[in-house]
Amino acid sequence: MSTNRPPAVAGMFYPANPAELSAGICALLADADAGASTRLPKALIVPHAGYVYSGPVAAKAYARLAPLAGRIKRVVLLGPVHHVPVRGLALPQAVAFTTPLGEIPLDTAAMAELAGLPQVSRSDAAHAPEHSLEVHLPFLQTVLGSFRLLPLAVGNATAEEVAGVLERVWGGEETLIVISSDLSHFLSYDVARRVDRQTVEHILALQPDLDHEQACGATPVNGLLAFAGRHALQSELLDLRNSGDTAGDKARVVGYAAIAFYESAR
Repeated sequence: MSTNRPPAVAGMFYPANPAELSAGICALLADADAGASTRLPKALIVPHAGYVYSGPVAAKAYARLAPLAGRIKRVVLLGPVHHVPVRGLALPQAVAFTTPLGEIPLDTAAMAELAGLPQVSRSDAAHAPEHSLEVHLPFLQTVLGSFRLLPLAVGNATAEEVAGVLERVWGGEETLIVISSDLSHFLSYDVARRVDRQTVEHILALQPDLDHEQACGATPVNGLLAFAGRHALQSELLDLRNSGDTAGDKARVVGYAAIAFYESAR
């Protein structure tokens, strides 16, 4: 069994140099100042492209976590697989994930509990090259400091299978849920804006019916929405842009949204 999952996309999706990475994230968070909001998110949908593209939108979500530093002890992170097919949801065999900013211990007790579910398997192969989880980690390390990670690579699963996992690990204020997803891919700028706005309207209405043309992370997003509908979560759009807004090229863009979910008593 491997003990540590090293970074796979440092130097590609984000800087590999720790000082450069830290400075870049701090600049993104400063630009995304959350203002005086007192609402503390329980769950977030955050994009997972290279920081030059989706970093400003991701920062809009992560800036909301500043008041929760020291209070959040565990992050449950679900993202779609892009390289290795998975039936259901896959946990790693590793016990820690590493980024240029340091090591993050995994919640091995929760992993052992989830491994008893029929839709959950173990696969280091699915996690090894996967960027949809990794790109969130430096942001989380920066805003939260120390925490345990529960990473799930989501493949061919139903919304109910994902929701069933969330039921097991939802926890209290010590647990944050992060769902990793971009929106539409490679449409023209104006078409993408229209399509992504419709997708976001479905998400805000807690309608778990997205397909993978609307969002590459449709499966984990639908699972969160199914859970949210049953538990009366409130949703809020924090940012909606695309790569044409952040990186300039408007011919073929990728859409990004940052969305927060709140419990009524949170």
